[in-house]
Amino acid sequence: MDAQTPMSEPAQPGAAAVDPGDQPLLPEEEISEIEKLLAVEPDDFQARCRLGELYFSQGRLDDALAEVKKSIEMAEGLRAEMNRSLAMYYSNLGTIYATKNMTDEAEAEFRHALDVFPHDVLALFNLGRVYADKKKYMEAKGYYERLVEITPDDPIAWYNLAGVYIELDNPQVSDYNTIDMGIQCYLRTLELDPKHLESSFKLMEIALNHKKTDLAVTVMENAVEHNPDEPLAYYNLISVYDKCKLFEKAEAARKRLRERFAKKTKDSSGA
Repeated sequence: MDAQTPMSEPAQPGAAAVDPGDQPLLPEEEISEIEKLLAVEPDDFQARCRLGELYFSQGRLDDALAEVKKSIEMAEGLRAEMNRSLAMYYSNLGTIYATKNMTDEAEAEFRHALDVFPHDVLALFNLGRVYADKKKYMEAKGYYERLVEITPDDPIAWYNLAGVYIELDNPQVSDYNTIDMGIQCYLRTLELDPKHLESSFKLMEIALNHKKTDLAVTVMENAVEHNPDEPLAYYNLISVYDKCKLFEKAEAARKRLRERFAKKTKDSSGA
């Protein structure tokens, strides 16, 4: 008999023909494809994890080690970013509770935020304020100190920390001697924001109470320089001059105040 060409098995009912293009890639082929992908998209986390597995399965241990380390580094970065975002949401939830005067719930959410991400600025600020409002100044101090470490160029953070230090210096509140630390915080606030009048006024009062007259004078002179259109700055400067018996300077400041605001009134009328 003539030789016959073998025939394929008859298709089973319901079976689909297999497209050769659907066959899984060989490990070497998959490695090649993933390497090409990562050359274009090096931050593809899933691809990099798969590449590490393939290298390991092929006995390429050094390559597998390098890829797994890169995968871990990427995963840690993703987790840190996720924690930062999650902490922000907890802080936002705390802010809503605080706005609704639900202080205990707000405090719990701010703490939760810090458990997730210890450097959450909003949570640190609000917990400092919560404890300051409760007159728990030692607890407030800890949060504000952490806050200024994270945001050293934020004048509001320094201003709030200054207020806590001043409260802690009160013998009826604590045995701590923190007045100088409070002064330094107010000075730092004014260094960052020379127009911060509240810091100027508070620092002036502290300086006068502690016989630091030169500091009181300097602070208020700077306040007038940086807030030339604010009458309260002049009034406080004049008061400091009078208390320090610098009567000629006080009179000069009064004259300057009158002239400046007379001119301002005239300019407004002319407009």
